[in-house]
Amino acid sequence: MFGWEFPPHISGGLGTACYGLTKGMMNAGGVDLTFVVPKSFGDEEASGFRIKGANQVDITHNVMDYENFLQNIKFVEIASNIIPYTTPEEYEHVQNLIKAGKYYINTTFRGKLQFTGGYGVNLFQEIANYAIVAAMIASQSEFDVIHAHDWLTYPAGIAAKRISGKPLVIHVHATDFDRSGGKVSPGVFHIEKTGMQFADKIIAVSNLTRNIIIEKYGIHPDKVVTVHNAVEPLERVFDDQWESREKIVTFLGRVTLQKGPEYFIETAYKVLQRMDNVRFVMAGSGDMLNKMIHRVAELRIGHKFNFTGFLKGDDVYRMFSMSDVYVMPSVSEPFGISPLEAMQANVPVIISKQSGVAEVLKHAIKVDFWDINATADAIYGILKYEGLNKMFHKHAKEEVNSLKWDNSALKVIDVYKSVLGHK
Repeated sequence: MFGWEFPPHISGGLGTACYGLTKGMMNAGGVDLTFVVPKSFGDEEASGFRIKGANQVDITHNVMDYENFLQNIKFVEIASNIIPYTTPEEYEHVQNLIKAGKYYINTTFRGKLQFTGGYGVNLFQEIANYAIVAAMIASQSEFDVIHAHDWLTYPAGIAAKRISGKPLVIHVHATDFDRSGGKVSPGVFHIEKTGMQFADKIIAVSNLTRNIIIEKYGIHPDKVVTVHNAVEPLERVFDDQWESREKIVTFLGRVTLQKGPEYFIETAYKVLQRMDNVRFVMAGSGDMLNKMIHRVAELRIGHKFNFTGFLKGDDVYRMFSMSDVYVMPSVSEPFGISPLEAMQANVPVIISKQSGVAEVLKHAIKVDFWDINATADAIYGILKYEGLNKMFHKHAKEEVNSLKWDNSALKVIDVYKSVLGHK
């Protein structure tokens, strides 16, 4: 299994999903798993399976025609829609490097290759080197199936398949149509489509994503199966309390175009015109963070708004434990695990209809991401009317507890069996 991040070293939902799925597969049993990441830090939360860092693999010989491989995959550009994964400081640094032309692909590989495991200016170089390491691993290992998570690892999956001849399953957690807001990067699109064409089976995290794969990438429907994401059960209760009488409305996610942070701020302004005892929190980082801070200042609601920066691990659940409403106004969300995490903490959720998680949730308010009036009405209703709030508390927790990674893992194992010809 090839991934790009794994807890505790994550930047969003991809690492969280990989952790939940692998844990579910270990619970299912009968799977011997090696999870490969670009850089292993030694403290990854693996239980029952192996974590291997590409930075630990010694490249001893040419496992493929490197130059032709690069040409075929087209690692030729820095894609602007990767920038949302970075902090505002990293964003400025990357932009300066791009303007100066200081990015390259290293075609010299002997010994151990170095990886940051991040999303910086050398991302395409690291993707290419990761594919070379994947080929090396495939030439030295015994295995039955290759599973590649998201576009960054598709070239690695392809390389492993070319070397071994074993079936390739790719897992589409998002497409460039989601991340870019419609301004698709030709280079990223090419990698995604090439991965889909080489794959023996494609797993989509929602029917929304499945339809994009079929319609935008021209993939036959029989090749694409939906396996919805899930949520890891809470092992302890967080009861952090907000000392003020103010209600807390939370946005938690990357502060980037895909996640719709500007709609959250405009909604906050609407709500604050109707009620005063409410505070809004934007938890996350990304390329739009500074713009959002400026917009809050322009609207003169800074005294009712907090920016926490990126949260992970227990801090996420502490934030939810202090929240009264969670809002996910994503413009295009392949799935969206954070609403499930909020519901585990008994927090009512408002989600965009343009999200995969909307397919599996009944006890959530669903709105169009652009409809700030409807979102403001929903927030006001939950905060104002105790009966509505109690209804969500009663039913939402029970609903989310049924969405287990163990069930998703069993469906993934069925996909493995299908590509191996097992009934």
